[in-house]
Order: sequence, then C-alpha cells, then structure tokens
Amino acid sequence: MATIGKNILENLTTGMYADSKVIYREYVQNACDQIDKAVELGIIDREQAEVFISIKEDERFISVEDNATGVKEADFVAQLGDIANSDKKIGVDKGFRGIGRLCGLAYCKTLVFSTSYRGETKGSKMVFDAKKMREMLSSPVKYTVDDIMGAIVSTETFPEEQEKHYFKVEMIDINHENTDLLDKQLVSDYLSFVAPVPYVNSFHHRDAIYEHAASLHFKIDEYNVEVNGNPLFKKYQNRLYDITNATNKVKKAYDEISSVAFKDFVDSNGQLLAWMWYGVSRFEKAIPKAANPMCGLRVRQGNIQIGDNTTVAKFFKEERGNSYFVGEIFAVSKGLIPNSQRDNFNETVERVEFETQLKKFFYDTLHKLYYMASATRNDYKKIEAYSTAVSKYQEKSQKGFIDINEKAQMEAEVEAARKRKEEAERRIARFKESGAGSEAEQRVRRAIEQKYEDQKTTQRAKDAEKAVSKVTAGGSKTKYFTDNLSKLDRSKRKLVQQIMAIIRRIVSKEVADQIQEAIEKEFR
Repeated sequence: MATIGKNILENLTTGMYADSKVIYREYVQNACDQIDKAVELGIIDREQAEVFISIKEDERFISVEDNATGVKEADFVAQLGDIANSDKKIGVDKGFRGIGRLCGLAYCKTLVFSTSYRGETKGSKMVFDAKKMREMLSSPVKYTVDDIMGAIVSTETFPEEQEKHYFKVEMIDINHENTDLLDKQLVSDYLSFVAPVPYVNSFHHRDAIYEHAASLHFKIDEYNVEVNGNPLFKKYQNRLYDITNATNKVKKAYDEISSVAFKDFVDSNGQLLAWMWYGVSRFEKAIPKAANPMCGLRVRQGNIQIGDNTTVAKFFKEERGNSYFVGEIFAVSKGLIPNSQRDNFNETVERVEFETQLKKFFYDTLHKLYYMASATRNDYKKIEAYSTAVSKYQEKSQKGFIDINEKAQMEAEVEAARKRKEEAERRIARFKESGAGSEAEQRVRRAIEQKYEDQKTTQRAKDAEKAVSKVTAGGSKTKYFTDNLSKLDRSKRKLVQQIMAIIRRIVSKEVADQIQEAIEKEFR
C-alpha cells in the first residue's frame, strides 16, 4: 500500500483557503446540510432550525452550533475521524467531500467537535490539538497522515439530556495572525452575502425574485443564521450610494434599483442549467463598492456563494461591466459541481455550456444595457446643455459682451447646442414611437426619462427656445460691458474693450470673466 504523507493534511488545512473567513462558510454549510436532514426526519421544523455563531474576541474563541440531527454515538468516531470520505451526495448536499470540517485546524490552537443525537443520553466529543498538528507538519520528519491524526486527536463521551440534538464546532485560542476572524462586523458582512440566508425585508424586489424561482419550481434554500444573537440577511439595498465624505463615510443616493429582470439558462436538451436576477437602474456609473457591498453579480449553488462578486466579471465584454450590476446567478444543474475551494465549478460539459451562455448573455444584453443607458443619458444632457448655453447667452446679453466677436461666438455655441438638442429629441422620440428594445431596456429608458422629467429638463429647453427667439428677434441694440464704465470717457472705454478682447483670446473663459468683473467694479 502507498503511504499517505503529511502534505495531504497540510493541503486540506493550512493550504486550502486564501481567505481565513472561509471557515465560517464551511461550518455553516455543514450545519445547513444537517438541518435539511433533520427537517426530513421530522426532528425539527424548518422555522425552528438555527445556526448559532458565537464570537468572543476577548477570549479569542469561536463556536458554530446547529440544532439539527447531531451524530449518533456509535457513528461518531468513524464519521468525524474519516478524511475525504463523506457519505453526502453530489447535487443533493451543499458539501460532499468530507474535508471542510478540518479547515479550522489552520486558525486556532485547539479544535473541538461536540454533538448529541436525540434519544441518546450521551454526547460525544472529539478534540484536535491544532497547534501540535502544525508543528508536526513543519517538522522535517516524514510523518504520515495516520501518525499525525493519532497524535493530535482524542475522543470522549459525556452525559447529555435525552432530547438534545446538536452539533457544535469550537475553535479555541484563535491564532494572532487570524484576528480578523474575531471581528464580528467583518464576519457578519462576509456571511450576509456568502451564507444561505434570506433577503432583508426592506429589499423591495425580494417577492419578485421568489415568484420567479417558484415559476421554475426552484426553491431558494434559506436558513436562520445568527452571529452573537443577531440574525443575518442578504443586505441588498433599493438605492445605490456614493461616498461624499471619505473621512466620515457620508453616503448619498445617486441611483436606485427600480426593478429586477430575469434570465433562464437552459442546455441543449431544454433542461435548466441556471437562472439569474439582476437589478435594473439608470446605470449612472460603475457602482462604488465601498458604499454598496452588494455590487457585482454573484454565483450561488445551494444558495451559498461560489467565489466572490467578481467571479463572472471575465465573461463581460469588458470586465468593468460587472461593476454596473447587482444580482445573483443560481446554479440548478447537478452537473455544476463546486470545486474544493468553492471558487468555481469543476470542469464538466454543463460548466462549459453554462459559461458559454453566460458570456453570450453578458455580451448581447447586459453590455448593451449599460451602454444604451449612457447614450440615453447623453441625449438628455444635450437637452440640458442647450438650456445652459441659452442661459449664459442671456446673462451675457444683460451684462454686456466684450465685443462683437464674443457675441458671435456665443451665438454659434447656442446654435450648435440647439442642433445637438434637436438630434437628441429625435432619437428619444423614435424610441418612444417604435417601442424598440428589450423589456429591461425600456425600463431603463423610462427610469432615465423620469429623472430628467422630474428635473424639468425638457420644459427648461422649451423655455430656452422662447427666450433665444425673443433675443434674436427683438432687434435691440447690442450691449457691451464697457457701456457700464461710467468713470471712463469714450476713448478709454474703447481701449479697455480692445484690451479685454486680447485677454479673452489668451486666457480661460473663467479668468477672462473675473478680469471683466474686476474692471466693472473699479470703473462703474
């Protein structure tokens, strides 16, 4: 028989995950699998099932406990002592390799599993000396896996109430280099998107998501998970925020998720591979992650996140496209099997087909959606720009132009802005008349239109049109700013006007306006 060396144990513990917080995902995942079994066996109702996470920072202690089936005393040693020999089923259970429970060995001095099965009067406990394991792994001695497990594992039984049923993981004396595991807020924020928890009630579109799932006969697995007594929810927000003050982290809403849209992915046989929902907004800009932790499209299997919020970014025509969206992609096919790190799926025919369809949808629909939104906003901005150009022209008409050249230039700017406005209005009208575009595109256009209508953009443009007509049709004498310089005689005014014309040609408009204002103040 070949010898199984200690390196395999190192790969399954200290070398398994890049992010230490993954231990919470692994232990919550195991707890949820057992809850499913407990509900199926009638041990507990779904509503009563819970996963309790306790973090004691001062004691450097973590525990993850569920009130599910527990493990029978007779099965305890074999079930918990075996490595990568799980009896869980691929495509049914969330975990199935039998290695996740060992992940805690990398981050603490002592790892403890304790459990009790309903109807039994004894509980079982297994204690791992994690510190000793790491010492043996770093030793030059060629230990086998059996050598290490024999040296670090001890078991015992203890009296327990007959009605108790639970499984508890305790991590004692968390390593100092892994102090982030004791940050309750950090852990809660992480699990709120990674763990299979419900959407927060304040997210307006949760019912639409549940309804679409039901139409596919798909159940979104959700569990009661608490961190130090505080229940976790997926923290999706209705509004999108920007940080206006980095020091105080003051947030201001700049856009909103007005609705959600859906896409179903089916294989060549018509079988459902996956489905997704994504938020429809005005797509004002790439969503700032610092103010919107929910940003990005997230892949889920068993309602547990696969990878992170950037995992599918590579399927966009440009990776930044992912940052314009909020949403989730639920894997359905049993052929979509998470890999051991749970950062992607194993390479299967189903994965290839899923990724091919995902890329096509991102290219053909999502990329087009936020580009279309940008083009539509630009059309309304051109309408606004015309109003602004007219306002500036009117203001200058009242204050006085520097010379005839400035007047002609500003009139040319107004005329150019008018042409751009009219082109934009024609494009907007064509869309309204044709009803072209997908349902999502129409929603986006309506949302953008509503914003600019609320700001009375089009009305200001109409008022500007009337105003410029009055100015150009009035035939009144052109006013120059030097007309106001009462302290100067006619020849000096003429000289000031010539000097200002030169200044205007060589400095910015803002500086020229400041100089003009200073001259008026001095000689008015």
